[in-house]
Amino acid sequence: MKILIVGDKESQYIWEHYDYDRFAGLDFIISTGDLKPEFLSFLVTISNVPLFYVHGNHDTLYKTIQPEGCDSIDGKFIKYKGLRIMGLGGSQFYNSSNHQYTESQMSMRLFKLKPYILYNKGVDIFVSHAPAFGLGDGKDLCHTGFKCFTKLIETYQPAYHFHGHQHLNYGNTERSIIKDNTKIINSYEYQLLEF
Repeated sequence: MKILIVGDKESQYIWEHYDYDRFAGLDFIISTGDLKPEFLSFLVTISNVPLFYVHGNHDTLYKTIQPEGCDSIDGKFIKYKGLRIMGLGGSQFYNSSNHQYTESQMSMRLFKLKPYILYNKGVDIFVSHAPAFGLGDGKDLCHTGFKCFTKLIETYQPAYHFHGHQHLNYGNTERSIIKDNTKIINSYEYQLLEF
Protein backbone atom coordinates (compact mmCIF):
# COMPACT_ATOMS: atom_id res chain seq x y z
CA MET A 1 0.00 0.00 0.00
CA LYS A 2 1.26 3.49 -0.88
CA ILE A 3 0.29 6.62 1.08
CA LEU A 4 1.18 10.26 0.53
CA ILE A 5 1.27 12.19 3.82
CA VAL A 6 1.26 16.01 3.71
CA GLY A 7 1.27 18.73 6.35
CA ASP A 8 2.11 22.30 7.36
CA LYS A 9 3.76 23.54 4.15
CA GLU A 10 2.55 23.18 0.59
CA SER A 11 5.22 21.35 -1.37
CA GLN A 12 6.13 23.41 -4.42
CA TYR A 13 7.62 20.25 -5.93
CA ILE A 14 4.21 18.60 -5.85
CA TRP A 15 2.10 21.66 -6.64
CA GLU A 16 4.16 22.94 -9.57
CA HIS A 17 5.82 19.76 -10.87
CA TYR A 18 3.57 16.85 -9.95
CA ASP A 19 5.52 13.71 -10.88
CA TYR A 20 3.04 11.10 -12.09
CA ASP A 21 5.68 8.36 -12.05
CA ARG A 22 6.80 9.10 -8.48
CA PHE A 23 3.23 9.12 -7.17
CA ALA A 24 1.90 6.29 -9.33
CA GLY A 25 -0.01 3.64 -7.42
CA LEU A 26 -1.11 5.86 -4.55
CA ASP A 27 -3.88 4.29 -2.46
CA PHE A 28 -4.81 7.43 -0.53
CA ILE A 29 -3.52 10.73 0.87
CA ILE A 30 -3.47 11.92 4.49
CA SER A 31 -3.23 15.60 5.47
CA THR A 32 -2.19 16.39 9.03
CA GLY A 33 -3.37 20.00 8.74
CA ASP A 34 -2.30 23.61 8.18
CA LEU A 35 -2.48 23.43 4.40
CA LYS A 36 -4.46 25.60 1.99
CA PRO A 37 -7.78 24.02 1.00
CA GLU A 38 -6.89 24.66 -2.65
CA PHE A 39 -3.76 22.52 -2.26
CA LEU A 40 -5.76 19.59 -0.88
CA SER A 41 -8.33 19.96 -3.67
CA PHE A 42 -5.48 19.95 -6.21
CA LEU A 43 -4.00 16.77 -4.70
CA VAL A 44 -7.25 14.82 -4.72
CA THR A 45 -8.00 15.94 -8.28
CA ILE A 46 -4.61 15.20 -9.82
CA SER A 47 -4.06 11.90 -8.00
CA ASN A 48 -7.65 10.61 -8.28
CA VAL A 49 -7.45 8.90 -4.87
CA PRO A 50 -9.22 9.70 -1.57
CA LEU A 51 -7.75 12.35 0.69
CA PHE A 52 -8.45 12.26 4.44
CA TYR A 53 -7.56 15.24 6.64
CA VAL A 54 -7.57 16.63 10.16
CA HIS A 55 -7.54 20.33 11.02
CA GLY A 56 -4.39 22.15 11.96
CA ASN A 57 -4.41 25.07 14.37
CA HIS A 58 -4.24 27.51 11.43
CA ASP A 59 -7.03 25.95 9.35
CA THR A 60 -9.59 28.68 10.09
CA LEU A 61 -10.12 29.23 6.34
CA TYR A 62 -11.82 25.82 6.10
CA LYS A 63 -14.96 27.37 7.59
CA THR A 64 -15.56 29.29 4.38
CA ILE A 65 -13.55 27.31 1.80
CA GLN A 66 -13.74 23.54 2.17
CA PRO A 67 -11.13 21.32 0.51
CA GLU A 68 -13.26 20.02 -2.37
CA GLY A 69 -13.41 16.27 -2.82
CA CYS A 70 -11.65 15.61 0.50
CA ASP A 71 -12.98 13.92 3.65
CA SER A 72 -12.45 15.20 7.17
CA ILE A 73 -11.58 12.49 9.68
CA ASP A 74 -11.18 15.00 12.51
CA GLY A 75 -12.82 13.40 15.55
CA LYS A 76 -13.70 10.29 13.54
CA PHE A 77 -12.79 6.62 13.20
CA ILE A 78 -13.02 5.19 9.67
CA LYS A 79 -12.12 1.99 7.85
CA TYR A 80 -10.55 2.16 4.41
CA LYS A 81 -9.12 -0.77 2.42
CA GLY A 82 -9.09 -2.80 5.62
CA LEU A 83 -7.17 -0.15 7.58
CA ARG A 84 -8.54 1.28 10.82
CA ILE A 85 -7.83 5.03 10.73
CA MET A 86 -8.55 7.59 13.43
CA GLY A 87 -8.09 11.38 13.36
CA LEU A 88 -7.80 14.15 15.94
CA GLY A 89 -6.82 17.60 14.70
CA GLY A 90 -5.80 20.74 16.54
CA SER A 91 -3.05 21.81 18.88
CA GLN A 92 -2.58 22.83 22.49
CA PHE A 93 -4.70 25.80 23.61
CA TYR A 94 -2.44 28.85 23.50
CA ASN A 95 -4.27 31.92 22.10
CA SER A 96 -8.02 31.15 22.02
CA SER A 97 -8.18 30.56 18.25
CA ASN A 98 -9.99 27.70 16.53
CA HIS A 99 -8.77 24.09 16.65
CA GLN A 100 -6.99 24.55 19.97
CA TYR A 101 -7.64 22.31 22.97
CA THR A 102 -6.54 21.94 26.55
CA GLU A 103 -5.21 18.54 27.57
CA SER A 104 -8.55 17.71 29.23
CA GLN A 105 -10.53 18.77 26.14
CA MET A 106 -8.39 16.60 23.85
CA SER A 107 -8.66 13.72 26.33
CA MET A 108 -12.45 14.02 26.09
CA ARG A 109 -12.31 14.00 22.28
CA LEU A 110 -10.20 10.86 22.42
CA PHE A 111 -12.50 9.29 25.02
CA LYS A 112 -15.42 9.61 22.56
CA LEU A 113 -13.48 7.52 20.02
CA LYS A 114 -12.47 4.73 22.40
CA PRO A 115 -15.63 2.65 21.79
CA TYR A 116 -14.70 2.53 18.08
CA ILE A 117 -11.14 1.46 18.93
CA LEU A 118 -12.43 -1.30 21.21
CA TYR A 119 -15.16 -2.46 18.81
CA ASN A 120 -12.67 -2.63 15.92
CA LYS A 121 -9.98 -4.23 18.09
CA GLY A 122 -7.47 -1.42 17.73
CA VAL A 123 -6.33 1.24 15.29
CA ASP A 124 -3.77 0.94 12.47
CA ILE A 125 -3.16 4.61 11.67
CA PHE A 126 -3.59 7.46 14.13
CA VAL A 127 -3.61 10.88 12.42
CA SER A 128 -3.25 14.12 14.36
CA HIS A 129 -2.00 17.62 13.83
CA ALA A 130 -0.12 17.95 17.11
CA PRO A 131 2.43 15.33 18.11
CA ALA A 132 2.25 13.16 21.20
CA PHE A 133 3.92 14.48 24.34
CA GLY A 134 7.61 13.58 24.42
CA LEU A 135 7.49 12.03 20.96
CA GLY A 136 8.71 14.66 18.52
CA ASP A 137 7.01 17.66 20.12
CA GLY A 138 8.42 21.10 21.00
CA LYS A 139 9.11 22.83 24.29
CA ASP A 140 6.82 25.88 23.99
CA LEU A 141 3.12 25.60 24.88
CA CYS A 142 1.91 25.87 21.29
CA HIS A 143 4.09 22.95 20.14
CA THR A 144 3.89 20.75 23.22
CA GLY A 145 2.31 17.40 22.38
CA PHE A 146 -0.71 15.85 24.06
CA LYS A 147 -0.16 13.37 26.89
CA CYS A 148 -3.37 11.55 25.96
CA PHE A 149 -1.83 10.81 22.52
CA THR A 150 1.21 9.27 24.22
CA LYS A 151 -1.08 7.11 26.34
CA LEU A 152 -3.05 6.08 23.22
CA ILE A 153 0.17 4.99 21.50
CA GLU A 154 1.38 3.10 24.57
CA THR A 155 -1.99 1.38 25.11
CA TYR A 156 -3.13 0.49 21.57
CA GLN A 157 0.18 0.61 19.68
CA PRO A 158 -1.09 1.61 16.23
CA ALA A 159 1.26 0.70 13.39
CA TYR A 160 1.62 4.39 12.53
CA HIS A 161 1.08 7.83 14.03
CA PHE A 162 1.17 10.63 11.44
CA HIS A 163 1.40 14.16 12.82
CA GLY A 164 2.33 17.65 11.67
CA HIS A 165 2.69 20.95 13.55
CA GLN A 166 6.38 20.48 14.39
CA HIS A 167 8.14 22.07 11.41
CA LEU A 168 11.57 20.64 10.67
CA ASN A 169 13.08 24.15 10.66
CA TYR A 170 12.05 24.53 14.33
CA GLY A 171 15.18 22.60 15.32
CA ASN A 172 13.58 19.15 15.43
CA THR A 173 15.06 17.29 12.50
CA GLU A 174 13.68 13.85 13.36
CA ARG A 175 11.40 12.79 10.53
CA SER A 176 10.40 9.54 12.21
CA ILE A 177 10.80 7.83 15.55
CA ILE A 178 9.75 4.47 16.98
CA LYS A 179 7.76 4.05 20.19
CA ASP A 180 7.17 0.41 21.07
CA ASN A 181 5.41 -1.00 17.97
CA THR A 182 4.39 2.40 16.55
CA LYS A 183 6.29 4.29 13.84
CA ILE A 184 5.72 8.02 14.36
CA ILE A 185 6.13 10.15 11.23
CA ASN A 186 6.35 13.94 11.08
CA SER A 187 4.53 14.79 7.84
CA TYR A 188 6.13 18.23 7.36
CA GLU A 189 5.76 19.18 3.68
CA TYR A 190 5.33 15.61 2.43
CA GLN A 191 6.30 12.00 2.99
CA LEU A 192 5.71 9.02 0.73
CA LEU A 193 5.13 5.79 2.64
CA GLU A 194 4.93 2.26 1.33
CA PHE A 195 3.97 -0.69 3.53
